[in-house]
Amino acid sequence: MDAKSFYGSRPWNFLALVPEDPQDSEADLSDDDDDDDDDDDIIGDPDYLPKQAEMIRDLSTESDEEEMPSTSTSAKRKIKGRKTLKIAMEELDVAPMSPPFTKKKKMAEKKDKEARRIWKHVDIEEFQVPDSSFAPPDAVKTPFQYFKRLFTDEMIQHIAHQTNLYSVQELGDLIKTNPGEIEDFLAMLLLMGVFDFPAMEDYWHPASRFNMIADIMPQKRFKQLRHYIHFNDNQQCDGSPDRFYKIRPLFEMLRKQCLLIPSTYKHSVDEVMVSYKGTRAGNLRQYIANKPDKWGFKVFCRASSSGIIHDLLLYQGPKSRTHLIEDKELMERGRGALDYKSAEGVLTVKWYDNKCVTLLSNACGIMPLTSVQRWSKDEKAKIAVPCPSLIAAYNQHMGGIDLSDMLVHLYKTPAKSRRWYFPLFGYVLDLCISNAWLVYKRDCGLLKEKPMPLKRFHLAVAHSLKQKCLPPRPPQPQPDVRYDNYGHLPLHTDNRGRCCLCPKGVSRWKCGKCNVFLCLIEEREYYTQQS
Repeated sequence: MDAKSFYGSRPWNFLALVPEDPQDSEADLSDDDDDDDDDDDIIGDPDYLPKQAEMIRDLSTESDEEEMPSTSTSAKRKIKGRKTLKIAMEELDVAPMSPPFTKKKKMAEKKDKEARRIWKHVDIEEFQVPDSSFAPPDAVKTPFQYFKRLFTDEMIQHIAHQTNLYSVQELGDLIKTNPGEIEDFLAMLLLMGVFDFPAMEDYWHPASRFNMIADIMPQKRFKQLRHYIHFNDNQQCDGSPDRFYKIRPLFEMLRKQCLLIPSTYKHSVDEVMVSYKGTRAGNLRQYIANKPDKWGFKVFCRASSSGIIHDLLLYQGPKSRTHLIEDKELMERGRGALDYKSAEGVLTVKWYDNKCVTLLSNACGIMPLTSVQRWSKDEKAKIAVPCPSLIAAYNQHMGGIDLSDMLVHLYKTPAKSRRWYFPLFGYVLDLCISNAWLVYKRDCGLLKEKPMPLKRFHLAVAHSLKQKCLPPRPPQPQPDVRYDNYGHLPLHTDNRGRCCLCPKGVSRWKCGKCNVFLCLIEEREYYTQQS
């Protein structure tokens, strides 16, 4: 049995558009041997306009047969599956059919767009970068005001809204947070960065209670906020090509504020690793061996030599290449070998020193070549290694990224979590503190005032964020102290308190040793019995 008889076949219907006046068409619909001659006439006629035809598949199982008159003879022939639609020539609007939009065509257009930048083996001209000058402010503002320039009220309101929305999506009910409570939450995170405890529960445990943090918010509420804190709507971002969509709004708002900071003219770009050792982020987690945090998210930052971050980009993978010489081939040429290409005023250089390094610049070129002293194992002495001027300029001004990274790690916010985007949120908070302190320090230098250290600045922002809290409940004494039957004397106080034994009792008397309120009643000997 052949495949056609097994699967069956459906007939194809052909829809032919012909003029209403048969004299307007010279094409013959017959299938005789004269078709070859007609084709020659058609090819030789420059004004010939072919008739459009559309192939339509008949979904029905029945095949229609219809008689069609032939223009050459009066005989009628049966053409299976062909139908004729009569229309006027002036009603026929012939337009070129656009090809279907396919994924391959889209990728080809993208490659063509990237190929427009042509990299050539040409150096760029170096220009003189002017020195920066800043106008002194009227007065030095408070640390909280500098922090609010970067971590704005809009960001806090956005976090509160998205956290409530996420709790509804997960629980079906609001956790009823607000911007004020989010500020308390931020204050606790900042304080935890300065006062580091082994475990988060230690801040509330009676044996190691830290009142500066524990009095702001109960432990249960803090963990609830930490669990449901969110920065974007998951239902609106499903299928998004942006792999950092969960944290993207917060990064874009921070980037917008960083771009507003007055900057110098000399900037450097380098990667910063945000520590993350989990596996939920897929290949967004990168590995760099020579970094303190070897595993984490890679963020490209643009910073001035003062350490202020002015722009940042979350790394999602390589997109373009410049086709420089491979590392192995460059290393075979020896130390000091280099390869470079430029396009549209941007120069990329690969230079081999102890290892191959690649740099980009739009201000410095290769020339003039300088030399650096390096130790040679073969000659047992230092030798001169050729070095492009771009390398020397980078070494002079690249310290801004390292300075910012060092300041962020001094009092790092504890952001260890199973949710991969929470460490990025901790980095946003720490970067706001670092940038705010550097701007504050620069203003103090312009006004010739002594700035406070970063730790005091950090604590000042945290205390400004937290709201006025209610007095905490006094801690209960240990059982061996309560039941030693020694020194438990009643003391009269001006304030009233709830009796710890009576369900509705209120008393002004309390135990001087246990520091708990008790009703002073003749029938009840609270101060002499273990109760």
